[in-house]
Amino acid sequence: MNILIAFAVSYYMATFARSAPLPGVGTLVADPQSQEIVESSRLLIQKILLSIPDTHKSCIHSEGLKLNSSENAKLVIMAATIGIPSAPVLRPVSENFSVETSLSRMSEGLQLHRALLQQASDSPHLDKNDKLTELMADIRDLVIKTNKLLKTVQRETVVLPTPTPVTLNLPGEYEVQVAAHLILVQLQSFGQDVDRSLRSLIQNKEEETEI
Repeated sequence: MNILIAFAVSYYMATFARSAPLPGVGTLVADPQSQEIVESSRLLIQKILLSIPDTHKSCIHSEGLKLNSSENAKLVIMAATIGIPSAPVLRPVSENFSVETSLSRMSEGLQLHRALLQQASDSPHLDKNDKLTELMADIRDLVIKTNKLLKTVQRETVVLPTPTPVTLNLPGEYEVQVAAHLILVQLQSFGQDVDRSLRSLIQNKEEETEI
């Protein structure tokens, strides 16, 4: 009998945990426009991820700088010398990582990488082309969408995230090439985190809708 009671309690707690809405998700579910923005944001981050390899190929001409290479780990010191900051930590939405935190870090990280790409593109040592311009425009559009969602879930005065201004140390052509390379490598990784976070948000919305 005790075993049956213990099993019933465990089953009830597991069911309750699955059905308990995550803070902030309910606000998005109740707003059809927000649902549409979440879904279009995921399509946009996927477009960004798909465009990074072609953008890298069009801008980076130094031998040895490959987008998906184990050699990139050896450029950590170079990244520090240039002054490239790390991306904000971003995890899928959960009880320990709220919707508001997730959206705030998405916005901050996207703005950071766009600003870094802009600095690199301002250098005469980097080829300015349509692929890079379009990539930065897509990042800008995703920031706008993310901030709209953030305004929806914030309960108090809306304070949109802004990254700390960074000035890169780019004295020559090689440093510019390495900087642009490392920014795109980091953007690719961060973009994958953004995609996972948006996917978790969509999944949580679907679960909440079924309750």
